[in-house]
Amino acid sequence: MGDIWPTELRVSKDRQRLVVTFNDGQSFELSAEMLRVLSPSAEVQGHGPGQKVTVPGKRNVAIISMVPTGNYAVRIGFDDMHDTGIFTWTYLRELGEKGEALFAAYEDELREKGMSRDTSEKPR
Repeated sequence: MGDIWPTELRVSKDRQRLVVTFNDGQSFELSAEMLRVLSPSAEVQGHGPGQKVTVPGKRNVAIISMVPTGNYAVRIGFDDMHDTGIFTWTYLRELGEKGEALFAAYEDELREKGMSRDTSEKPR
């Protein structure tokens, strides 16, 4: 996977989607909401096994910044002021390929915890 990298990262005009095109021609449209709730940050993933949290109420979150991190990743900032997630090219590709299943699992977690994509509350 080390030889796969994005040739284009484009945020939609409404800032709700990120289109990632890779050097092998594959292109994926990733929602800002999915990027935010599946952020690779410690705030979302935790600092160790079993510490991952479910972040509710991000249906309308928008991307406000993208900062390159070395030549392997991009740090994405969102309008809820979350900006600590460093998205590697490998992780963006994984979200493109498996994002639907990962997001469905996130929606299941919300339901299990009695949370909603529309109501913001403390992640748990």
